[in-house]
Amino acid sequence: MLDVRRIREHPEEVKERLAIKGGSYPVDQIVTVDGERRKLLVDLENLKALRNRVSQQIARHKRNGEDAEQKIQEMRHVGSDIQAMEDRITAINQHLHELLMETPNTPLTKVPPGADSEANLTVYHHGQPTMFSFEPIPHWTMGERLGILDFERAHKLAGARFSLSKGLGARLARALSNFMLDHAAARGYQEVLPPFLANRDALYGTGQFPKFENDVFRVEPAELFLIPTAEVPLTNMHRGEILAEAELPIKYVAATSCFRFEAGAAGRDTRGIIRQHQFEKVELVQFVHPDRSEAATEEMRRDAESVLEDLGLPFRTMLLCGGDMGFSQALTYDLEVWMPSYGRYVEISSISNMTDYQARRAEIRYRCQGLRKTEFVHTLNGSALAIGRTLAAILENFQTADGQIRIPEALKPYMNAGRI
Repeated sequence: MLDVRRIREHPEEVKERLAIKGGSYPVDQIVTVDGERRKLLVDLENLKALRNRVSQQIARHKRNGEDAEQKIQEMRHVGSDIQAMEDRITAINQHLHELLMETPNTPLTKVPPGADSEANLTVYHHGQPTMFSFEPIPHWTMGERLGILDFERAHKLAGARFSLSKGLGARLARALSNFMLDHAAARGYQEVLPPFLANRDALYGTGQFPKFENDVFRVEPAELFLIPTAEVPLTNMHRGEILAEAELPIKYVAATSCFRFEAGAAGRDTRGIIRQHQFEKVELVQFVHPDRSEAATEEMRRDAESVLEDLGLPFRTMLLCGGDMGFSQALTYDLEVWMPSYGRYVEISSISNMTDYQARRAEIRYRCQGLRKTEFVHTLNGSALAIGRTLAAILENFQTADGQIRIPEALKPYMNAGRI
């Protein structure tokens, strides 16, 4: 969440930054409610000070054998007023918390204005769209012909927007996961295998709740939720903790299944394995010092880009405009891989800087070296990469005229095969 002091002291600047994301947010209401809360806190302290002074007078009267009944009665009324004021402050704090939870992160200054993806900026380009001397086949058709994707049986098992990989298709998915994990480990990320279920606090901590609660699968009666991304468990590993400044940066990587009830707009990219309710992804998460935040974002972006470069897939990197960014994000790069079946680039990774937004929600601080004070860390996350989309990109970009799939050189040690 945003720092309420920042909103109080610079409301117009906050409104200006939020306007880049579009929409209407309760900045003025936060300022009003916060002002009421602060006034009540002052009044409460004054009442408590009065109670302390009169209590000392009552004690003095009693020691001197004097009648103190009138002051005792007065203090009973003061005690009732204090309790009522404390109850009011509790209610206002809850209201303020809810308003802050409804307010997204403010974009960084390098984020371009714009309402949608049309305003995104291309900042990096690798390779050219794949050209064929034959009519290329979409990955869903290719996968079924080769017997490595089975959509009919997946539908029988779980319904629409699920897929089933088998044989060399399952091996290719596993090879991609292992390759990406090794790639991240070589860049200093520690591998984690987290739970695929998370509690409500974890989803509040990373910003999925309350805004996107309807997009998440709930598991009853445990009141747990299937994770929409490994960002949730990895970031919440340090929820409520105070880290040592010397520990930073902390870098984690995890390969998990991810589950999203609303897997994209109806009718868009619904064929094949681009938009699924369940998908596999290798996720990167970092906890960094605020001074290193923007540099770490560029490093994480290169961590993801180099996966695609090593695989030999054509892609581009886009800096998202304000209107195309997510709720908790202060800056986002999308990596988009070329998909011949669509004749366009398709998102395969998002690299996001959350600044201190998630850290405030999840109470993740670091203790400044040599000092007693603590500050909020900055959190970053990104996929490197989405397994299913990478597999689809390989099927489409590495297909041959005789209906086979060439295995990228970087994956051959993991596949023990040169072709499918």
